[in-house]
Amino acid sequence: MSWVYLIVAGLLEIGWPVGLKLSQEAETRVLGILLAIGFMAASGFCLWMAQKNIPIGTAYAVWTGIGAAGTFLVGVVFYGDPTSIARYFGAALIVAGVVVLKLAH
Repeated sequence: MSWVYLIVAGLLEIGWPVGLKLSQEAETRVLGILLAIGFMAASGFCLWMAQKNIPIGTAYAVWTGIGAAGTFLVGVVFYGDPTSIARYFGAALIVAGVVVLKLAH
């Protein structure tokens, strides 16, 4: 169950940068800030639950890895962030690192 919490925490980690992005516009500022705070709290809670049975270093690396790669993809798909083979390769390396940490556990 700890790994489920950790994956959920990583996915929720994607939400707070999106909330901060939304807060850049005056008409969605308050909503964006509230979303960011909500996703931070939910993600942190799930990470806390996951760390009951997963080593802290592994949990933190997986959590941030899912958040970083996921936020990269959200930026590309929804916000028109720049793409290149090198950027996709970098995201793939993050995912590969997360997989290695899971398998080495």
